[in-house]
Amino acid sequence: MDIGIALPQYGDHARPEWIVPFARQAEEAGFGWLWVGDRSLAPVSPGDLYPGRTAQDPYPAGFRTFLDPLTVLTAAAGATTRARLATSTLNAPWYPPLLLARTLTTLDALSAGRLVAGLGLGWLRDEYTAVNADFARRGALLEEALDVLHGYWTQEVFGHEGPHWSIPASYVGLRPARPGGPPVLLGGLSPAAMRRVGRRADGWAGVLLPPDAEAALWDVARRAAEGAGRDPGALTRHIRHNVRPGTGADAIASVLDGVRASGADSAFIDLQQCTAGPAEALELGIAALERVRAG
Repeated sequence: MDIGIALPQYGDHARPEWIVPFARQAEEAGFGWLWVGDRSLAPVSPGDLYPGRTAQDPYPAGFRTFLDPLTVLTAAAGATTRARLATSTLNAPWYPPLLLARTLTTLDALSAGRLVAGLGLGWLRDEYTAVNADFARRGALLEEALDVLHGYWTQEVFGHEGPHWSIPASYVGLRPARPGGPPVLLGGLSPAAMRRVGRRADGWAGVLLPPDAEAALWDVARRAAEGAGRDPGALTRHIRHNVRPGTGADAIASVLDGVRASGADSAFIDLQQCTAGPAEALELGIAALERVRAG
């Protein structure tokens, strides 16, 4: 199982000068994936709560400072040569899909095909309001974005007519590094989201869950893939572990061992909510990685 680490991107870790050295040292240490997330704002009075939070503490304080995910990945791409560059997850309905296709394709070309596009929906309707996107139609917006991405990546002359976007037939000279474009992962924890994974994606950008809950969701995706005439065995699983404060390297390694035992294809650790800054996160992450390798 490949192991990844979240790049310094938000809260006290949002230090642009750290992106390049962090990415380079993480790759040298053996991390196979470098990940980013996507938040656009931190409302003073949010309309929704981050999962597991209360009205008095609606979301992690670190979300008040958030570097742009694709800019961070671009910097990391120039500092590395082997690590996969991935998003968990980019909230696709916020972005005009044509411009999203252009940006993702450019990053894929710059990184020599190392991009993995993890796409999701988010949970905060205030972010949708701020970019004039319809939260109630977020699933349909994601489906249409997937249509546009597929067309842009596979057709030399591409046009699109959909319920939300109209793109005139146009020449597409910008090509992804691999035929068909970068792998697409989809996030989500609902049965509808997992059915979309099975129907449309290369895999699931998941989060750490109790084993029984994860297995049940994964079964939904596999059955949806089979129903759509796709090979369920070709789907991949990539599990995010948001490490809590006070967790040591041994405990992190134990979690990663459990993820590996579940059959997941990769896991990554986000240490930005449990360490004081990028240097401490990198040190802790490397220590956990070494413990996993040592068995």
